[in-house]
Amino acid sequence: MSVEPVTTKDHEARMSRPQLQLTKTEIEEISEMLLYEELSRARIRDLEEGVRAQRARGSARAVRRWTRVARWASRRAERYQLDQN
Repeated sequence: MSVEPVTTKDHEARMSRPQLQLTKTEIEEISEMLLYEELSRARIRDLEEGVRAQRARGSARAVRRWTRVARWASRRAERYQLDQN
């Protein structure tokens, strides 16, 4: 079994990929694809913000509802206590 010494230059020559030469059309297509990708990300961010706002409104509504239920339950408990005496 023999091993050949490999220099850094040889290794880099084997491992490096040739530089791609893109045409103007390919560059425009890539740019357009990136633009659509960024637009979709912006839409997703907008939707997430809307959901967060909706959840905040919903939780405030739930707090008010449970406050009313608690008030009703305490008044009912007081009436029950008065009826027992």
